[in-house]
Amino acid sequence: MGKFSTLLGISAAVLMFSVGLVGAEERDWKKPRVPPDQIAEAKAMKNPVEATPENIAKGKALFEGKGTCFNCHGKEGKGDGPAGAILNPSPRNFTNCKFHKKRKDGELFWVIKNGSAGTGMVSLIPAAINEEEAWTIINYERSFCKE
Repeated sequence: MGKFSTLLGISAAVLMFSVGLVGAEERDWKKPRVPPDQIAEAKAMKNPVEATPENIAKGKALFEGKGTCFNCHGKEGKGDGPAGAILNPSPRNFTNCKFHKKRKDGELFWVIKNGSAGTGMVSLIPAAINEEEAWTIINYERSFCKE
């Protein structure tokens, strides 16, 4: 029984540590993920998809479906999806309103299109979604900020 109790205790400790990591805030949310030589162009890009309730609903369907964003960012956009738990740095937390205030839609689009070096974010255009779908997802991502 002593070995079982020890194993149970170790398992509980690992579980608690893992839960703590998953719930941890992402590092460096202030740091842009667009290369310096391309950031001005990215910031200048405007989202051609209006953020209507209908388009936000479409973005949600894409985020949770075809775009597979929820796998890393989680269904609630907190960066705590099942695949995101093993990534370092952790995925963006889209509930962070400070992040949304700092980043332009074009920067988010650039990352969806090109991926983000040094992170688990891969290019999703055109492999999984098209450009219009990416803009639609961005509108949904913005809706996670409730401030």
